Amino acid sequence: MTDYFHDQAYSDEVYTEDAFNLREFEACTFTGCDFTRCNFIGVAFTDCTFINCDFSGARINHVAFRGVSFIDCQVLDVNFSMCDKLIFEIHFKDCILDFAKFYDLKMKGTTFTNCSMIALDFMNTDLTNVLFDNCNLHKSVFNNTTAIKADFTTSYNFSIDPDKNKIKKASFSLAGLKGLLDKHELVIRG
Repeated sequence: MTDYFHDQAYSDEVYTEDAFNLREFEACTFTGCDFTRCNFIGVAFTDCTFINCDFSGARINHVAFRGVSFIDCQVLDVNFSMCDKLIFEIHFKDCILDFAKFYDLKMKGTTFTNCSMIALDFMNTDLTNVLFDNCNLHKSVFNNTTAIKADFTTSYNFSIDPDKNKIKKASFSLAGLKGLLDKHELVIRG
């Protein structure tokens, strides 16, 4: 039996390993909470917002994220690839996502705004219509990624091989073109 919580606000909590098991949260807000010790099992978040929370190293296998926003959160080294793929929808603003894994996910329409995204894994990920707004994508892996109509215009430090990824109609700035030519080891001045 799953416990259900609706329209609740949680602040400054430090959660234990199994604090969230078999629970469903809808329209809830979490502010200043620490999830670093959590091992989520059978958890669903629908239309929830996380503000200034720390998920670093949390194990989030079999978690449903449906319409979830992360604002000013630390989400270091979190593996999203084992999340429930049904209606997977997340958005990030002002977050540190370094070393997170998103491989094999359908992330159509996701927004990343002002995020540090160092060494993320987007292998086999569908990034159609994803917005990367002012994000640092240094050492992030794009391999067999579908980034059709994705917007990289204001992001930087990315390296995407057009021969190994689908990037039709994706948007890039003139300065960002260097990230599409890295494999050729060209010297671009300007």
